[in-house]
Amino acid sequence: MRRAAAAERGAVVEWARVHGSPGWANECEAAFARLPLACFVAVETTDQLIGFACYEATCRNFFGPELVHPDRRGRGVGRALLLAALHAMRAEGYAYAIIGWASSIDFYRRAVGAVVIDGSEPGIYPAKLLL
Repeated sequence: MRRAAAAERGAVVEWARVHGSPGWANECEAAFARLPLACFVAVETTDQLIGFACYEATCRNFFGPELVHPDRRGRGVGRALLLAALHAMRAEGYAYAIIGWASSIDFYRRAVGAVVIDGSEPGIYPAKLLL
C-alpha cells in the first residue's frame, strides 16, 4: 500500500478503465493531476496492481473512486486503501470526507462508520454527456 508515483499514471488509469469504468479512469487522471498525488495503489508484488483509491478526483473533500480486483477482495485491501486515503485527507486538513458514490454502503459502514447523508441524491454528478 503506497501513494502512486507520477510515472504510474498510465498504468493506473488503464487499470481503472479495464476493471472499472471510463469515468473512473477519468477521475484517476484528475487525482494524478494534483499535488500531492491523490491516488493510492495496492500492489501484490513489486509490480502487480491489485487496487487503487483516489480522493479529490471529483471535487474537494470527496473520496473515490476505489476499486480492488475481484480476486483480491475480502482480504482487507479495500479497507487499507480507504484508510490510506482518509489519513492523507486528514493530513491535508479535512475533518471528514464525502463518498460521492458507493457500490457497497455496508463496506464503508463497517470500515469507517460511514453514514448516508439524507437528501444527498442525486448528488453532484452531472448527467452523462451524449456524443
